[in-house]
Amino acid sequence: MEGNIRKWTSLIVVAVVISEKALIAQIRRMVSTAANPAVQTGIGDDCAVLRLLPRRGQQTDTLVTTDFTLEGIHFRRDWHPAESVGHRCLARGLSDIAAMGGEPVAAFLSLALPRDLPQSWVGRFARGLIGLAERYGVTLAGGDTAESPNGILADIVVVGTVPKGKSVLRSRARAGDRIYVSGELGGSAAAVWVMRKEMRKKSKRKPNPREYLRHFFPEPRVELGRVLREKGLASAMIDTSDGLSTDLAHICEESGVGAEIAAELIPRASVGKPLREVDLQLALHGGEDYELLFTASPGKHVPSRIAGVPITHIGHITRGRKIFLRNRDGVGYELQALGWEHFRRR
Repeated sequence: MEGNIRKWTSLIVVAVVISEKALIAQIRRMVSTAANPAVQTGIGDDCAVLRLLPRRGQQTDTLVTTDFTLEGIHFRRDWHPAESVGHRCLARGLSDIAAMGGEPVAAFLSLALPRDLPQSWVGRFARGLIGLAERYGVTLAGGDTAESPNGILADIVVVGTVPKGKSVLRSRARAGDRIYVSGELGGSAAAVWVMRKEMRKKSKRKPNPREYLRHFFPEPRVELGRVLREKGLASAMIDTSDGLSTDLAHICEESGVGAEIAAELIPRASVGKPLREVDLQLALHGGEDYELLFTASPGKHVPSRIAGVPITHIGHITRGRKIFLRNRDGVGYELQALGWEHFRRR
């Protein structure tokens, strides 16, 4: 490959020997730019060429987000199918675009791979990522690869657009605003809890991905974020990648406000077989559900379902700087942000 496409050729360090020409053909067959006019030039040159045109007659701002997916931190090869790892890698970036009310356009993937990684794993990873990209009209427009001395590292960059000045930020929540969350919470964390439990038992049982879809194949709420932005419903918004307690704290910190939420209102996922509602602690602090947490002024009517996704009112924004959780008896206590945070001692 030349330029962007040449960077993919280091995949030949992977166990199966493949010619440069064959590898180029394989990657280019998997990626289509025909349906995406924003990608003028994708894989094949030193840089991708993006032309982010006005959408629906409006000038646009460009959104750019980047996320790591690290073996041993975000996934384990003995727990997660390769297709799931690829899907989750892109879903993280798409969810960030959704949280700004934007529309994704293109993605760039950098991979560091161990020498002994089977070529079949890489192919399944790519199918999982590209399959999700195609559903959202996103083109994989370039990337880089390298040999990793220790585990798999994937870095995804997603580029999107939003009408000029219309990004939904974390910093615009105001006292009196109501707090809403989409979907259900805790389903992804429940899958991790089950996998860790089986690991301690030295069992080979794994959660069925079909029973824990929110973990293995999360659905980024791109359409929901767009509708919330277009209708002017969300005053502030974030995705629940780190967990409700931590992500609500992010909104409060950026907006200089506090919050009060009700435990009985938090929508908890039902997982497993037979179906069981997850523990409240998983719904509060478990991350990687990739739902949207947003605030809306009290004068806005927020439907109970938007873009086919259930919406739940869970509390309100306050003038203080602390977050309180009230139980069914109305007793409140300060809620600590115990969701995911890198470098925290565990």
